[in-house]
Amino acid sequence: MKTTEMLVWIIYDIVDNKVRSRVARCCKNVGLYRVQKSVFLGTIERNRLDELRLQIEELTDAQVDSVYLFPMCEMDFKKTILLGQAFDKQLVTDEILALFV
Repeated sequence: MKTTEMLVWIIYDIVDNKVRSRVARCCKNVGLYRVQKSVFLGTIERNRLDELRLQIEELTDAQVDSVYLFPMCEMDFKKTILLGQAFDKQLVTDEILALFV
């Protein structure tokens, strides 16, 4: 993995539909993969993550919205357990882990 990039999960519960859509658009614009309606995963440069965090902070209301940004190392990602109709781990793994090489 490049030293400036990190794997990150972004998970949110946002009340307002327009704000939720804008946050999703921000996540997509930085190259994150949508793995569920309010969950994104991908690699991102550390400085871009800071920029994304600031964008999301500006869009959301801290009184009613929740946003989680979880950095994750490659070893922990490989240990991810998927049940039911989870995202295609192989597809995402190939895409994400290709960036670690």
